[in-house]
Amino acid sequence: MTKKNLFSLVAIAISGIALLASCNKSPKEEQQTAAAAPQASALKIAYVEVDSLATQYEFCKEYSLILERKSQNIQSTLQQKGQSLQQAVSNFQQKVQQNAYTREEAERVQAGLQRQNADLEALQQRLGAEFQAETEKFNDALHDSLQNFIKKYNKDKKYTMILSKSGDNILYADKSVDITNDVIAGLNKAYKKGSASEKKSK
Repeated sequence: MTKKNLFSLVAIAISGIALLASCNKSPKEEQQTAAAAPQASALKIAYVEVDSLATQYEFCKEYSLILERKSQNIQSTLQQKGQSLQQAVSNFQQKVQQNAYTREEAERVQAGLQRQNADLEALQQRLGAEFQAETEKFNDALHDSLQNFIKKYNKDKKYTMILSKSGDNILYADKSVDITNDVIAGLNKAYKKGSASEKKSK
């Protein structure tokens, strides 16, 4: 799994901002809404660097290695079986040219090669589906861990918005509202504690 793909997963996992809109309000209702709305100066906003989460959050680092190894194993398995089938096809063609088979034998061998090819395609689809399921499992776990931590973190911090910053998706953000290090430290602490609890329960 590439870092670019991992960054995308982290960006997706961080929740966005829900905006509520209403229509057909009377002038009086609009005035009341405007009076009740917080002033822009009262907003408390922070952001988290997604790229840093992907490279420093231990859960992301460990799971990205798991997915990378799984991907390499899949590629290796398919490559070996593909090469084996290719060699068998080459041998078959060579023997056909040498008239080493009767017609019935050639048809039987050819049918066997077609079955091997179909089996290889089925294996590729199955392994691909398994890898996709594993990736989705990671994405869901990452989303849950971020959501749970941010919810607890913001009980004291009282931020109005916590944004995800990846590349230049935010045109400008003052470093004073960068809470990336706090979030990473908190996530890693929670992850370490959770891992220790799992080991004790086994």
